[in-house]
Amino acid sequence: MKFQKMHGLGNDFILFNDISLLKYDLPGLAIKLCDRHQGIGADGIILILPSEVADVKMRIINSDGSEANMCGNGIRCFAKYVFDNKINTARSFTIETGAGIMVPELITENGKVLSVKVNMGAPALDRALIPMTGNGGNVINETLLVGSTEYKITSLLMGVPHTVLFVDSIQEVDIVSIGKEIEKHPSFPLKTNVNFVEVINQSEIKVRTWERGAGSTLACGTGSCASAVAACLNGKTGTEVIVHLTLGDLYIQWTDGVVFMTGIAEHVFEGLLEIDYL
Repeated sequence: MKFQKMHGLGNDFILFNDISLLKYDLPGLAIKLCDRHQGIGADGIILILPSEVADVKMRIINSDGSEANMCGNGIRCFAKYVFDNKINTARSFTIETGAGIMVPELITENGKVLSVKVNMGAPALDRALIPMTGNGGNVINETLLVGSTEYKITSLLMGVPHTVLFVDSIQEVDIVSIGKEIEKHPSFPLKTNVNFVEVINQSEIKVRTWERGAGSTLACGTGSCASAVAACLNGKTGTEVIVHLTLGDLYIQWTDGVVFMTGIAEHVFEGLLEIDYL
């Protein structure tokens, strides 16, 4: 079974274009393949599948076996894979995801994908849609009690649940400990991704993310989008920002209620997986 390893700013995935994979235990397979010592190593596996409602369908299984409705870095890798492997050679096409239909736009030069711009849709701000317990309304700069510590959070749904904390310095924050606690906080019945944001100026922010189902990752596309929206909602930035991640940048625009994300996707290597291994 052929696979490709790809990454978006260090957020890495194993991609398969083989519908026969559906007969296997996908959660167990993702855990096995994503192991960085005994497997291929990745933050998740992505399946390229036929769709009845779009040009193509994406499914993503996190490294812990849970399934994600959407992944920003993953969908850029997915779009590049579809184009490079001639599954769809249009510069723009529709992708069915668990979070709805997404539309990527491929920026190419001499037949090579340089970057991918994705219409990520509109963020859902109401707490019931995130989902988050409590009375209705938006969750903007709200106090969340974790043990004996209070955090000011802004939460929203960007295809998947996201919670944003603004910090003075990302380097001085214990992302793992705080991320774990907030991810599984009882206020979030489906858990939440946790983003730590350092505002540089009106048009630049730094973001580090603790991902639900994957842990601390080098980049999170939906998290970058959620962080940009949260920064704007809190009056810390405008509607267009450059998000600085560990290995590079994403350009996020929140225009007419819709979020657009632009960034790179890179092929790392490809290989053959023995069926016996599955």
